[in-house]
Amino acid sequence: MATLLPPPKRQRSAYSQSLKPPVEAIDTPIPSVVVQFKSAEDGSSLGPAINLPANTGRDALQMLVNKLRGESEDPLPYAFHLVPKQVEGSAAPARVQINKSILEDALEPKVGPSNAPKWSPEDIFELWCEPQAVFRVRSVGRCSATLSGHASPILCCAHSPTGRYAATGSGDATCRIWDMETETPKATLSGHKGWVLCVEWDATEKVLATGGHDGQVRLWSPQTGQALGQPLLGHTKWITSLAFEPLHLTTAKNPSPRLASASKDGTVRIWNTSTRKLEFVLTGHAASVNVVRWGGENVIYTGSSDRTVKIWSGVDGKLIRTLSEHAHWVNTMALSTDFVLRTGPFDHTSKTPKDPEEARSLALARYKNVTTTHPETLITGSDDHTLFLWPDQASSSFSTTATPKKPIARLTGHQKQVNHVAFSPDGRLVASAGFDNAVKIWEGRTGKFIASLRGHVAAVYRVAWSADSRMLVSASKDSTLKLWDLRTYKIRIDLPGHTDEVYCVDFVADKVVSGGRDKTVKIWRN
Repeated sequence: MATLLPPPKRQRSAYSQSLKPPVEAIDTPIPSVVVQFKSAEDGSSLGPAINLPANTGRDALQMLVNKLRGESEDPLPYAFHLVPKQVEGSAAPARVQINKSILEDALEPKVGPSNAPKWSPEDIFELWCEPQAVFRVRSVGRCSATLSGHASPILCCAHSPTGRYAATGSGDATCRIWDMETETPKATLSGHKGWVLCVEWDATEKVLATGGHDGQVRLWSPQTGQALGQPLLGHTKWITSLAFEPLHLTTAKNPSPRLASASKDGTVRIWNTSTRKLEFVLTGHAASVNVVRWGGENVIYTGSSDRTVKIWSGVDGKLIRTLSEHAHWVNTMALSTDFVLRTGPFDHTSKTPKDPEEARSLALARYKNVTTTHPETLITGSDDHTLFLWPDQASSSFSTTATPKKPIARLTGHQKQVNHVAFSPDGRLVASAGFDNAVKIWEGRTGKFIASLRGHVAAVYRVAWSADSRMLVSASKDSTLKLWDLRTYKIRIDLPGHTDEVYCVDFVADKVVSGGRDKTVKIWRN
């Protein structure tokens, strides 16, 4: 007789499985932490230390800080970071950005470098708070227009203060103005006899200045596309940099801002743009002047291939002091007030001033707002692979007392020449681009290193900040632009499209304009 096999077990249906009581999950207790809120502006405590659950979210932390600062009616957005304690003899630790909560980002981070700092719930967490812009710029993500017209590589570009227009200078000896709203050509400015090497807008958007390889400086009307009088002649070699006098320094008697032009001939010339006459010449550099900036305190800054930075009075052109720390050519410099000086009376509200007097007062108010807590500071970058952050150069500029020639910090980390440097619009961060394929982020007040942005595979030529200081775009020899996320310090969006090196980029409003060796202008938007 055959052996009978037992019948197969009946499988429980999904329905019957669902009727089973759930197994109780073992709750992991959330630790409590002691948090001391600190102001990133001056290092002061915002109140007493507070005991909080470690998983308190970023939004709740923002509400707490606003309560501590008494800003309940008009709350400000804040960014938070922790600075680990430095072990003696070791390198300065990188700060930890709090994007979600202290628990997820510091105590139990899912990702991070192997040498990331170790935190314990028993620590007192000093949470540094940085107020952010009350508006947010939309992230760019696509190329909305490719504009051809230039017959040679595009060497420089600049958005107008409102972002309504963009100007590009090319090796074909022309400058072109593009309408950023319709994304079409507006005007072609012809007159230079050589490459157009630099373009600069005045803060009212009424004058565009161009400098060329022919040693000429020309002024144009962006509205008509016509030249404003004869070219400004006097330089014996090509023009390397241009800077308009800040709008708030002009007067009702002399409403037109003056213009500073730096040249390979080692001089800087100051021009009256209304009469087109030379006011004075800044001489003293022993080699090419590579960059010029006109500060909000009526001080002119120049950087040269003679390895020095010179500070001049904008009133009469007298030399105030010479800064001689760099060991090689000074290629680039930036002021913490660059953004407000460049945009003048125009801010994110899109309000247009009614008359020149209102434009001046709005520009002055914006400048004072930025420099109330921290005066205008200067950063310089060089072929010696370093940058120097300098203290306020204007406070004692007209006094006979000792002058501040000692830098706040020497910023080291680049492995090759520093090609470009730029302050964020709020002055809290600095971005530097180098021939070592890297973009580096530094603290704008102290010069401390924050992060290295890696992703480009060739030299990085230029960087540009969004108006809310939350995004950074970089242009590289590798033919790409990259938009960086400054919370994670990773690539936010890769922007390929150019077919050759990208020489210039600018970011105003919510659009980016770029140009390079492929002779095309590209506009990027959300």
